[in-house]
Amino acid sequence: MPDEPVVLYEERDSLAIITLNRPEKMNTLNDDVIQGIADAIDAATASAAVSAVVIRGAGRTFTAGYDLNPGPGRRPTPRRYGAAEVEHRAGAWDPVRDFQFMGHNMKRFMKLWECPKPVIAQLHGYVLGGGTDLILCADLIFMAEDAIIGYPPSRVYGTPTTMMWVYRLGLEHAKQFLLSGDQIDAETALRIGLVSKVFPLEKLAAETEKYAMRYRNIPANQLALNKMLINQAYENMGLRTTQMFGTLFDGITRHTEEALRWRESFGEIGFRQTITQRDGPFEDYGERPR
Repeated sequence: MPDEPVVLYEERDSLAIITLNRPEKMNTLNDDVIQGIADAIDAATASAAVSAVVIRGAGRTFTAGYDLNPGPGRRPTPRRYGAAEVEHRAGAWDPVRDFQFMGHNMKRFMKLWECPKPVIAQLHGYVLGGGTDLILCADLIFMAEDAIIGYPPSRVYGTPTTMMWVYRLGLEHAKQFLLSGDQIDAETALRIGLVSKVFPLEKLAAETEKYAMRYRNIPANQLALNKMLINQAYENMGLRTTQMFGTLFDGITRHTEEALRWRESFGEIGFRQTITQRDGPFEDYGERPR
């Protein structure tokens, strides 16, 4: 058992501080982390002492996305949701089972969206892949000057499940960064409206908390109603339907011939080399020229 939980929860100065606490794995997302975030949001929602929520990551990065390399014998098995047990032949894929599994993750990410209190995502280091599905559900995003956001699974092996990109960025920028998987630096993120504020890394935590504490001067019901009204405008644009397709398409993209071969290359040439081959032609993320 780990010495500390993989998600830490603290209430302080009217804030709930949620910290992804898996720094040795770059805070990659597994079921324990995702459930820990969901439980922490529930705790913040229920606490009368909390006026706003800050979610951040321990160590050198916010999150590198889903844990695609958990180690031998530790690959997660999708949960079964009441369906009869069927022995699957080699290579078989159950799209409904996959949709329920990934949909469960998506619904837990959406707790940030549904929380009646403002949620600010505080980003440093990398925020990649499935991590963007999480943080784009927050109300505001504050970013360190040297941080990087991106969805490299667009290149192979994934589509966004919460699919907030087009709603937060509009058509042009959503296509620019989802069709390519290109990285987004802080300057670009601020310019295109993906984040609200950018700070030097050493000031990020203090400035984020300072801003979030302002919400204690506003009645909780006022915050909740305004957030609900803004969110409902986007839900009227078909957000939930888009998320259904995004989650289903994510499963499809992970079971194409190209995706299966890409996953098999983890064992053939190693995880790090597989990522290098994916991102090398684009010279971004870990393959940026030094």
